[in-house]
Amino acid sequence: MGLRPVAALLLVAAACRQPEGVTRSSRAAIRYDQHVVAGTRTPAGDTLTNPVAGSAEAAAQGEKLFGAMNCDGCHGGGATGFAAPSLVDGRWRYGGADAALFHSVFYGRPRGMPAYGGVVSEVSIWQLVTYLRSQPLPPTVPTQSWR
Repeated sequence: MGLRPVAALLLVAAACRQPEGVTRSSRAAIRYDQHVVAGTRTPAGDTLTNPVAGSAEAAAQGEKLFGAMNCDGCHGGGATGFAAPSLVDGRWRYGGADAALFHSVFYGRPRGMPAYGGVVSEVSIWQLVTYLRSQPLPPTVPTQSWR
């Protein structure tokens, strides 16, 4: 074995080593009711619950954040949809559970949804989720016919 493959192996081994003081969590995943489980056992994971669910005050604060963070620039006024999908029509690409909405805002999603977890607090994200939950379903849900 030449010098380059040995150096590459050492580099990979160093990159895989766990930093001192950091331990791996056995519950790295987040679970929510809408996850589809293969088999009879649910994978290990923590369950997120909205600490301000149903609070009118949290919903009002979430509405202010929705405008201040320019969410309405993509999701439209009242979160009814614009360049990005509606957040109040009851149809969800990544799941509509509170934990799934939290994940979408905290970590972002592919194809355009930025991650806000490093910008706003977890409480603020829960307030946004509560605001979205407080919105009534629109009387008509626009869709595209595939006929």
